[in-house]
Amino acid sequence: MNVYVIAEAGVNHNGDINLAKKLIDVAKEAGADAIKFQTFISEKVVSRHAPKAEYQNKNTSTKESQLEMVKKLELSFDKFVELSEYCRKKDIEFLSTAFDFDSIDFLNSLEMKRWKIPSGDITNLPYLIKIAKLGKPVILSTGMSTMEDIRAAVSILKENGSGEITVLHCTTEYPTPYDDVNLKAMNTIQIEFDVPVGYSDHTLGIEVPIAAVAMGATVIEKHFTLDRNMEGPDHKASLEPNELKAMVNAIRNVEVAIGSGEKKPAESEKKNMAIARKSIIAKRNISKGERFTEENLTVKRPGNGISPMKWFEVIGRVALRDFEEDELIEI
Repeated sequence: MNVYVIAEAGVNHNGDINLAKKLIDVAKEAGADAIKFQTFISEKVVSRHAPKAEYQNKNTSTKESQLEMVKKLELSFDKFVELSEYCRKKDIEFLSTAFDFDSIDFLNSLEMKRWKIPSGDITNLPYLIKIAKLGKPVILSTGMSTMEDIRAAVSILKENGSGEITVLHCTTEYPTPYDDVNLKAMNTIQIEFDVPVGYSDHTLGIEVPIAAVAMGATVIEKHFTLDRNMEGPDHKASLEPNELKAMVNAIRNVEVAIGSGEKKPAESEKKNMAIARKSIIAKRNISKGERFTEENLTVKRPGNGISPMKWFEVIGRVALRDFEEDELIEI
């Protein structure tokens, strides 16, 4: 199965549908399988008393509240209809994370193929039940979570009719320090819950998601932007278009390179076996009737003669003809 790559546009459109369409173009050009946005009614998600995260304060005006910041990044449902149709036209899967019940109902009307549950809602029981009852495949992010949190969420989803559940390892910090990534936790999740796993990445660069693919990730999610210097909470920890394309290309190369696991000569290397391997060869001139010994035999390239693995089967035999120095031995 190919790795499913989600290009996470999130709110990096800054509330501008034209920028959102450019992000769709970039995701398609990069070779991503899907582009994902965030759909919400600000007042139903953030209270007016909610503080901003540290990284949000760094990347936006410190004078505004979280609600004021989020309100500027909100797109209307009509705009998402337009974006969904644009994705269909561009032949890339449209995804969006719903952050409130009205947004869930709206996105369900767009007939999304699967649902992405954000890390912040892994402990939101009513939300989990509502998503599960849609009966579609679910991708569950697990930033800030313990194994107990994941166990409870997966159980709730299963009990309420969810489709296939893929669990993404994730660290909710923007950008994520490398020593907080803990990629091995992805494998722990896979073993514990026997589900497909993946990785939602917030590190700088592309090394970590590529490593996650090598470790068995079936889904990779990565934030991207048109320009990291734009104002907004997520731009600084996002890939620019050329980096997104490089990441997708590297993932495609790695998923092919992982192979079947069966150890055998590859078709491309078989032609080199006779050149790179060695054969039993006359160390000096050998006369007919002379016994082969360690003094008159040696091992050299090419490898199209008797294998050195048969060394002791040859030692002690009698030469059936004359051999010149460096000639392949025959018995």
